[in-house]
Amino acid sequence: MSMKEYIDEAESVLLHTYNRYQIVFDKGDGVYLYDLEGKKYLDFCAGIAVFALGYQNKAYNDALKGQIDKIIHTSNYYYNVPAIEAAKGLLEASKMDRVFFTNSGAEAVEGAIKAARKYAYLKDGCKDHEIIAMEHSFHGRTFGALSVTGNPAYREAFEPMIGNVKFATMNDLESVKANITDKTCAIIFETVQGEGGIYPATKEFMEGVKALCEEKDILLILDEIQCGMGRTGYMYAWQKYGIKPDIMTSAKGLTCGVPGGAFFLGKKVAENSLVAGDHGTTYGGNPLAGIATKTVLDEYKRLNILDNVNEVGQYLFDRLEELATSCDKIIAHRGVGLMQGLEFNVPVKDIINSCIENGLILINAGTNIIRFVPPLVITKEDVDNMMNILTKCIN
Repeated sequence: MSMKEYIDEAESVLLHTYNRYQIVFDKGDGVYLYDLEGKKYLDFCAGIAVFALGYQNKAYNDALKGQIDKIIHTSNYYYNVPAIEAAKGLLEASKMDRVFFTNSGAEAVEGAIKAARKYAYLKDGCKDHEIIAMEHSFHGRTFGALSVTGNPAYREAFEPMIGNVKFATMNDLESVKANITDKTCAIIFETVQGEGGIYPATKEFMEGVKALCEEKDILLILDEIQCGMGRTGYMYAWQKYGIKPDIMTSAKGLTCGVPGGAFFLGKKVAENSLVAGDHGTTYGGNPLAGIATKTVLDEYKRLNILDNVNEVGQYLFDRLEELATSCDKIIAHRGVGLMQGLEFNVPVKDIINSCIENGLILINAGTNIIRFVPPLVITKEDVDNMMNILTKCIN
């Protein structure tokens, strides 16, 4: 079948909840993807910040193949070695105290919300606690995650949400203070907003929110689903500021393609929230996802991923900054490491489509922002190749 025939078939059998690009990918190699017709694309999307190691990483592939030949799933009635080793590695990297494995980032947010509310319930026995989230945030599509997602258009058709959620303005400490009451149990935000337009939290905001949380025994929940796992040059973006959360969520690069996520708890919350029977998952932390996470952590060390992100991320920043200052269509450039964005004064759909036609995969964040979230193994040469195509397509 041709690529068009496959696309037509997909539209007849899949629920149309995505406006997909007219491509059927067949394979990947390094930082390149190939469609069914053999066309080659430089990938600066990485499956939406997922495929951190690039395609065909031998150690990763071999580890998954080996685990498939052993056992894939047992349920959480039993222990499995890959999940235990993955948990140890993640706690070492994050300096958190406990981890719960999920199947996705949205599920990690669901667990984080439950842990926060259970902590507050055990403290005072009340059931009307409030959570403060940020405008323009994105935490997922499930009901709890959607309830703390700061985009009314995503929530409107599915209301009422879980309730008792207020929205403040990112990097505006006074707006957070204005929303705090004696019922506030948690404040949640992305350390770097992704879907909302690549907005990093400022140091002053992080420090201010942390101080409020400590003063009032409010839990700080940091969503590191997109910005975590090395994408900003730190294993987790909050580590740049030294502002440790009480609860943290992670996914995407955590398993590099195998479905998986996690939420982490500090000691205070771990010892005073969820207990046996409060939360569960059938697939979360299965041996296949466990070996994926363990291997990702091993490969990050072997390949010096964080060093590469800092070096190539700065190079990408400089190249994009040059473009932003010379192009009158670009009104802002933001980001850190290998998570950056260009904001345009026109919709970016046509630019992205032109890039795809010229062999470059980019994605948007909103209607007028191009997002750059490539595999973390890219080189300066890959950045130059991307810039050549992008500049041509903008012009």
